[in-house]
Amino acid sequence: MNRLFNKTAIVTGGASGIGLAISRRFAMEGAQVHILDLKLEEAESSAAEIRLEGGKATAHSCDVSNQQQVADIVQAIHNEQVAHILVCNAGIGFVGNLEKTTEEDLDRMYRVNVKGIYNSMHSVVPFFKQNGGGVILNMASIVASVGIPDRFAYSMTKGAVLTMTLSVAMDYLQSNIRCNCISPARIHTPFVDGFLAKNYPGHEAEMFAKLAATQPIGRMGTPDEVASLALFLCSDEAAFITGCDFPLDGGFIKLRP
Repeated sequence: MNRLFNKTAIVTGGASGIGLAISRRFAMEGAQVHILDLKLEEAESSAAEIRLEGGKATAHSCDVSNQQQVADIVQAIHNEQVAHILVCNAGIGFVGNLEKTTEEDLDRMYRVNVKGIYNSMHSVVPFFKQNGGGVILNMASIVASVGIPDRFAYSMTKGAVLTMTLSVAMDYLQSNIRCNCISPARIHTPFVDGFLAKNYPGHEAEMFAKLAATQPIGRMGTPDEVASLALFLCSDEAAFITGCDFPLDGGFIKLRP
């Protein structure tokens, strides 16, 4: 415990799913967590839950695709305290191959999943440099490394996340800024449940089992398992790690038949 004592962490998309698990774990380990999320009411509720558990958390309404909005929030945080950690978790999904992906779909995916991470890092890095360093953790995906059906636009964005991570890690070595990413396979989040309810009404359990079985380990991951890895990578225990992608995939990349 207290691996992030006296640290300040900014978590985008931190109000639900993987982001909430990371926010909660970081707060349990002593960090002051700032949850940036498009859904302010959900962010405030999550922050309140963390405070009830004894942690420190503040909610901010933020559209990560809006650079000025992100910059204003980061500046406001900096005015109060030094930021040490940025977790770029906010993202959206899309199911469809090339022909089923409209220009509007592609632009929407880019704005959130690529530009959103760019905006977040662009706003935080100058303060990290000013303060002697920091840690950035981006949420990529296994689709940045392997092909899966009907994920054209999503795969495009997560490939960009991976290469942005490598670029930032290289460019800011001398500024003591570490930058890594996690590439999860299927993680059981509310998004999965919503997807199944929308697309397979009445057959949710059957389809859930099929999706879970695509991981060689035989199940989906949990948000808490992602949070555990995120905690390590953002702590001083990982001080020698930068420019790395960490598949958290139940063997999906290397062990599939």
